[in-house]
Amino acid sequence: MNGPVGATGGSPGVSGSAAAGSVVAPRVWAWACAALVLVALPGVLSPYALSVATTLIYLAYVGQAWNVMMGFAGQLSLGHALYVGLGAYVAGGLFTHHGIAPWLGLVPAIAAAAGAGAAIGFLAFRFRVAGVYFAVLTIAACEFTRIGFDHLEWTGGPAGLFLKVAQRDAIDIANLRGPPAMYYYAILIMAVAVLVLCRRLLRSRVGYYWLAIREDEQAASALGIDTMRYKLLAVTLSAALTAVAGVFMAFYKNSLFPEQVFDMGRSIEIMLAPIVGGVGTLLGPIVGALVLTLLGEGTSELLAAGGWEVPGMKQAIYGVLLLVTVTFLPNGIWPPLARRLGRGKSG
Repeated sequence: MNGPVGATGGSPGVSGSAAAGSVVAPRVWAWACAALVLVALPGVLSPYALSVATTLIYLAYVGQAWNVMMGFAGQLSLGHALYVGLGAYVAGGLFTHHGIAPWLGLVPAIAAAAGAGAAIGFLAFRFRVAGVYFAVLTIAACEFTRIGFDHLEWTGGPAGLFLKVAQRDAIDIANLRGPPAMYYYAILIMAVAVLVLCRRLLRSRVGYYWLAIREDEQAASALGIDTMRYKLLAVTLSAALTAVAGVFMAFYKNSLFPEQVFDMGRSIEIMLAPIVGGVGTLLGPIVGALVLTLLGEGTSELLAAGGWEVPGMKQAIYGVLLLVTVTFLPNGIWPPLARRLGRGKSG
């Protein structure tokens, strides 16, 4: 009779490696296929479908940026449109008034948003403003900024700021000018970069500190974690990442209005993807953005094809989807889906 497998010396290691390989290989193939599809999309999509794809990836990006603050560190922001607006207006204003290229304007745009986030965070955490009160503070800061920008001549006030648009057929990387496909690839690169960054952060000491603070701040403080420092880091980083999305939006849309850029609805739009997909997960914002965009745009197009024009239909769909998710999938769509796919909590 043959002995147990463990006695054969090396067999468990070989079988273990084979098992690991059998799990990793499908994931690698899945990611490779997804990458090929995403790269090839602009060549097969109509102009409208390409704009929808660009919006989808944009929502995934800003959702991931918001996720750093709320999903990882547990700090709820309801005014994240503030950082989109600051990034958009600083880079857009410098380009319009002084001809400064967006890549150079990106630096002061990030600095402005990160500075605002740090200031809000410092005041809140210094005076122990937390929970719903911190969320209300973020709304107040966003609304205050909207009113201020409505009265600034440099930003165009309520009349708006309009960026100079050159020929859209020619690609001008230096000034972020080009056809819709160029913007699609730009936001795709941004989304991949922020996904990789967040994955590395979650596996770092900072990520473990954030998770400890999110689960129990008092216990984390008792263990010696400088909770104020790491909460400030999460708020500042989230604001900086969101400002990059604001710069992209300014040069993609070419027009900025304070009542639109700093609108409360834009902040809710930023939050929806990670909430529906799964707050605190890496792939949750992507899944949420995919579901929200496809349902919203798909239903609107179906109704339009049938001759039905229903104002606010997309917002109504978002509301229903949010209600269903919170009621039946409180952790979002991705966690149970990940379990079914055998990923556990790795995503």
